[in-house]
Amino acid sequence: MKNYWLMKSEPDEVSVDDALAAPKSTVPWTGVRNYQARNFMRDQMRVGDGVLFYHSSCEEPGVVGIGEVASTPYPDPTQFDRKSKYYDPKAMPEEPRWMLVDVKVLKKVPTLSIAQMRERPELADMVVLRKGNRLSITPVEAKHWKAITGK
Repeated sequence: MKNYWLMKSEPDEVSVDDALAAPKSTVPWTGVRNYQARNFMRDQMRVGDGVLFYHSSCEEPGVVGIGEVASTPYPDPTQFDRKSKYYDPKAMPEEPRWMLVDVKVLKKVPTLSIAQMRERPELADMVVLRKGNRLSITPVEAKHWKAITGK
């Protein structure tokens, strides 16, 4: 069974345009430092799962692209890089704490803003719209995927 995900990225870190310009339109989803989001990538994501590429911490947060999970999980190299803002001194190469998957952007879409999402009754129970939700990765139900992508 295919799963669907909403994955947030700050556009000044990795934008949908950056991802589209990358080789094979694929980027590693580095820097996740929340255990629940890490566990989604490590334990539940599968190659081919659908991804709503979401820009956060910007003027107009929202879904800006459609993509898919493009790799199995592997250790996030930024946890070992002392120069990275995502460096984790407790992480060891033989026992990594943080995992990532690669995400391939299939297409850029007109921004579906968080405000527009809130206006659509069929999206009312999406995890990303729940009060207090701050996760960078959230599961998306098939009905929400279909309402947003038409597929």
